[in-house]
Amino acid sequence: MMENKATHILTKIAVNIGRLLMAATFIFSGFVKGIDPLGTQYKITDYLEALHIDWMFPSWSTLLMSIVLAMCEFAIGIFLLLAIRRKLVSKIALLVMSVMTLITLWIVIADPVKDCGCFGDAIVLTNMETFVKNLILLAIAILLWKKPQEMPQLVSKPTQWIAINYTFLFSIVMSTWSLWYLPQFDFRPYHIGVNIAKGMEIPKGAKQPKFDTTFILEKNGERKEFTIDNYPDSTWTFIDSKTVQTEEGYVPPIHDFSIADAKTGEDITQEVIHDKGYTFLLVSPHLEFADDSNFGNIDEIYEYANDHGYRFLCLTASTEKAIKHWQDITGAEYPFYITDETTLKTVIRSNPGLLLLKDGTIIRKWSHNDLPNMAEIAGKPLEQTEIGKMPEVSAAKKIAGIISWFIIPLVLLTIADRLWAWGAWIRKKENSNRILSTFKKKRKMRKKIVAGNWKMNMNLQDGVALAKEINEALVADKPNCDVVICTPFIHLASVAQVLDSEIVGLGAENCADKAKGAFTGEVSAEMVKSTGAQYVILGHSERRQYYGETAEILKEKVELALANGLKVIFCCGETLEEREAEKQNEVVKAELEGSVFHLSADAWKNIILAYEPIWAIGTGKTATSDQAEEMLAYIRSIVAEKYGNEAAEETSILYGGSCKASNAPELFAKPNIDGGLIGGASLKAADFKGIIDAWKK
Repeated sequence: MMENKATHILTKIAVNIGRLLMAATFIFSGFVKGIDPLGTQYKITDYLEALHIDWMFPSWSTLLMSIVLAMCEFAIGIFLLLAIRRKLVSKIALLVMSVMTLITLWIVIADPVKDCGCFGDAIVLTNMETFVKNLILLAIAILLWKKPQEMPQLVSKPTQWIAINYTFLFSIVMSTWSLWYLPQFDFRPYHIGVNIAKGMEIPKGAKQPKFDTTFILEKNGERKEFTIDNYPDSTWTFIDSKTVQTEEGYVPPIHDFSIADAKTGEDITQEVIHDKGYTFLLVSPHLEFADDSNFGNIDEIYEYANDHGYRFLCLTASTEKAIKHWQDITGAEYPFYITDETTLKTVIRSNPGLLLLKDGTIIRKWSHNDLPNMAEIAGKPLEQTEIGKMPEVSAAKKIAGIISWFIIPLVLLTIADRLWAWGAWIRKKENSNRILSTFKKKRKMRKKIVAGNWKMNMNLQDGVALAKEINEALVADKPNCDVVICTPFIHLASVAQVLDSEIVGLGAENCADKAKGAFTGEVSAEMVKSTGAQYVILGHSERRQYYGETAEILKEKVELALANGLKVIFCCGETLEEREAEKQNEVVKAELEGSVFHLSADAWKNIILAYEPIWAIGTGKTATSDQAEEMLAYIRSIVAEKYGNEAAEETSILYGGSCKASNAPELFAKPNIDGGLIGGASLKAADFKGIIDAWKK
């Protein structure tokens, strides 16, 4: 029994290690082919030429084949990684590897191409290395085919269709993008940042090629072959010699780059690659097949180069006739030079494409669909433009970007699908369960509140008039939320007389941290309550900043306010420096833990929280709705940690910080924002009502 269990575990481990290896291989292989569809097309054409059937396949068909091949390999890899349709995909993988192994066996025997092109230009393997690699993958494919159920699924069956469709879509978009522009990654010797002259150098101490020379000599009508080791005396007459390379030496990355004048044949390679300054190279392997739709942009770049004394050359492998035809249809005046066709196809995956060299180093590459607009640089020399500088985008950022483009939408689509499915299940349950439905309708919802904070504004007469105006407006047009106005101490008793307490609540802006005694100028919680007030604001940033109120002081105030039957609007928030240091969560949590998180669950029911980013109070700056929502969601999460999810859901949390009628609807639409603590906008009845009415939108 134990032996069988151990065998099963080992089998499962082997299957999943093999699955990951094969998935990684297929994903990488499909990806490098997908980002370079023209390179894959060239390799497919090489195979067809070796079979002498290339004439049967037009160019568009081989390009389509390259895109489909890349898409299939990438998809198989992703499906193996996520264990999507395990049985089917394992069978397809086995079929693919069986065919590919046979092909690579033929390559080893016949040697029609030197590189199979499995990994594009990213990794070049010998034919034998490719064959060994495929044998290993074939063995893994057999194992996966026999044990597909041992691969744990990372995507549930209902959402697999999303991953399948999105994988195919992503691969097609990736290839299309690379065709229209240029491959996102350039693995060829002529990538941006390469100095062509240095790429052609053979380093000191590099392995040299070896040759064997045989000499044919004659004496007295008799001919014999000799080597240098047994070369005979002078009585023999030299007839001929044969030299054969017996061992390859070091081959530099760039070994086939040459530029010759199309008319004279003069070689100007060294002159160009050692030129100090900028050089534009227009590259077209075949001008007869080149896209001429952007010749106007090319002419503008040529004229710009002439105006600034930069060299501009067109490199092609085309005939004189093709060059003449191109000149006739485009009006091209730039000089033409001859370069090897294969080299030009390697230099850039676009026909035509444009390179910019600086001191012999490639600093820019453009597809003919994405040529620079010379009007945008306003005739400035290249030294003063971004075009004339090496781009700073790193390979790591490119990789992260591509991964993000694939993974993030896939995850979001999956989440959306699961939420829809969950919602459908809930709706079904609700329809079939009246008890649940009734319960949900009766479930207590947290209150929506708009509270005004007058601060130190308004004399008594103006304050009473404003309160009366607000009250009359809300009596005439009842609000969809609780409304509170918090006034200076001297207003409380008078304002209480003009408010309908069923519609507008009254609150104080502060209270003392002592119950009573010899504390001249202070106002106790009991005194506040005696005026008719129901609320009190505590912990406001201005009290903390200007009057040195600590967490301990606020703790005393909170307890006294609650003991006297007041509801507490407790404020918390961070400074600009704390926000920029990304310490806002830490700051807010510390403020709550220091002053209110000691309360009992029953006492907590009388706490209203108000998040006020200090940098957005009275400054005209406002936290974005997303920033506000993020913080309030965090605050609700730490309330849940302390008092449980139910208490957190019933706790009203307000946003305070330059909230106005114009931005209130957007803020209040967020699920965790239950209203606002309003400063300046509460000093005018119309402005305050505009914010209150946001709950009706």
